[in-house]
Amino acid sequence: MQFKQWIKFIGTALLATTFAVSSQAEIWSSTEVHLSSGELDKTPTDTADTMIVTLQHAGGHKYGKNFFFVDYSRYSENSTTRKDSSTFYGEWYSTISLGAITGNDMNFGAVKDVGLISGFNFAPDVDSAWFLPGVSLALDLPGFAWANLDITAYNHLHGGEAGSSSFKVIDEDSSYMIDFNWAYPFKVGGLSWSIEGHAEYIAGRKQVNSFGTVELENWILAQPQVRMDLGEALGYEAGNLFVGIEYQYWQNKLGNKDIDESTVQLQTVWNF
Repeated sequence: MQFKQWIKFIGTALLATTFAVSSQAEIWSSTEVHLSSGELDKTPTDTADTMIVTLQHAGGHKYGKNFFFVDYSRYSENSTTRKDSSTFYGEWYSTISLGAITGNDMNFGAVKDVGLISGFNFAPDVDSAWFLPGVSLALDLPGFAWANLDITAYNHLHGGEAGSSSFKVIDEDSSYMIDFNWAYPFKVGGLSWSIEGHAEYIAGRKQVNSFGTVELENWILAQPQVRMDLGEALGYEAGNLFVGIEYQYWQNKLGNKDIDESTVQLQTVWNF
């Protein structure tokens, strides 16, 4: 059996287990709507004023947790050759705790628990989806509200059809991802702040798309946010309204060699 088939076989078994466990009722949850605005690269050579609306949800149950987000990105016309356009993109992850399932203490070093994670990434704009089965390490780091190190396969699951007149991903070799995600709350000047976000590394791979076959480079994507609790600062209930910035650094954006992005977006977050 080829490596990619093994990944799909193992991932399917992991996914079935994850779905069964994740049917447990949530015991905690957090849902957010983000409004972000700034100038992002619409394509490797084309920058546009961008507004992103994000719906994000995280929730935990007896045996693990779930997380998903959906981005709606609106690119504004700022040249005579480009029209306004929009895209959707989403990711979903479910993690089951081996400590909770087995009843054993999984703590070692800075790791307080080990989980099995199943993820899906959806990119309708290029008619593709990716499956990410792997391991999630819950970290016990001083001062952090939470921190995780996720190590997964990065396996192309579904692609568009060859011969498309627009860019579609037809197929990709299997690769892997390492992702660190965290939240670090702190107080400054009597105000509540948080630095949170994620940083990922995805290894290079060969891709077949509607324009041919290319070698994608390793990429690094970091999206840290700095938030201030505006609701609390105005005398309202804490934890509901935040303002801040998100810095996006993307080396070899989308696997394109030497195409790097470094930009700041203004951000408003509603939590409910």
